[in-house]
Amino acid sequence: MTLRAYGPTASFCPRCAAALSVAPPTDCAACGYRLFVNARPSGGVIVLDGGPGELRFLALRRAAQPRAGRWELPGGFCEGAEHPADTAVREAHEELGVGIVLGDLVGMYVGEYEFQGETVPVLDMFFLATLGAGKITLDPAESSDMCWFPLDAPPALAFDTMDSAIRDAAHRLGLRTVTGPV
Repeated sequence: MTLRAYGPTASFCPRCAAALSVAPPTDCAACGYRLFVNARPSGGVIVLDGGPGELRFLALRRAAQPRAGRWELPGGFCEGAEHPADTAVREAHEELGVGIVLGDLVGMYVGEYEFQGETVPVLDMFFLATLGAGKITLDPAESSDMCWFPLDAPPALAFDTMDSAIRDAAHRLGLRTVTGPV
């Protein structure tokens, strides 16, 4: 058994190190510290290209676990008190090597992410975006490939929150998505 002071499988109090009798959310019996399992916020982008009837979005093939080899949207976790919109811009630049023009918020989605041996809750926020000037240069530690997919006929993406965001973006832009992966 792995001892943890945080997350959904916390086994001891991060304040006083006493054993917890139940998994969070709980109160430590020794010091009264209240331990929660809060979703980790993230910011991501749906980079669009093309005109009416030809809208497409950029997907990246994950190079790292979890779910290596699956298509995903550019994005990542917020650092400290970073705003999710700032995270989306920073992560897009890190992963694509170019700047983006951030658009409207598509939505917020609760999901799960496998991290360091446990599944943690996430709150993913996705924004519409377009590419800035320059040529895309993928970070090989993050992505092994990229592809533009029709917004109304997306493949299955690495995380359910991404599938929902693509569906909502297509609907917002007046498109109907096909059901199921293409």
